[in-house]
Amino acid sequence: MELASYADFAVRLVNSEEPERGTDSLVSVDAVRALFGVPSRAAAMADESDLPRLRAVRVRLRGVFEAAAEGDEVRGVDLLNSLMVEYPVSPLVSGHDYLDEAGRPRWHLHLADNAHTAAANFTAVACMGLAIHLTSMGADRLGICQAAPCRNAYLDTSTNRSRRYCSDRCATRANVAAYRARKRLEANERTEQQAAALTVRG
Repeated sequence: MELASYADFAVRLVNSEEPERGTDSLVSVDAVRALFGVPSRAAAMADESDLPRLRAVRVRLRGVFEAAAEGDEVRGVDLLNSLMVEYPVSPLVSGHDYLDEAGRPRWHLHLADNAHTAAANFTAVACMGLAIHLTSMGADRLGICQAAPCRNAYLDTSTNRSRRYCSDRCATRANVAAYRARKRLEANERTEQQAAALTVRG
């Protein structure tokens, strides 16, 4: 897995809670394991103690996305750096599962899952992935969905840095709401114009 792809770990953790809707899916050991996406040694280590740890990290990671979305890149980077100091990664050079045409390993960096807890491992790789995404694409590529009441985090990978929503569903909902608001405004303006015309005639 390319290191930048670990940024999805951060998105998955942040979006396990929807504060505006009062929902939280991070409520069981199975939910912790599901965050990893695929079975791994770190996921298998998950236990009840990882739940409060990951919830605390989730709050801090949401702060990174919110700061970036608000244009406060320095604060976002400071928050991310503090997490990376607290949860360091263990990079290794690996060639497993990647062979070239001649059967030689294609060497790449791999993040070892040798932290003592599932939460520590997950946080370390999530933060490293987010850091790589941020430094290679820019802090403005970290966003918070603008479709109320959704406040999900997302990674903007669009070619023109235009993404504003976490999903097509939220984009559609926001566009429909904007269309309805315009129609209401137009109807109100027509009503006011008709009332003004009646007043003039009277």
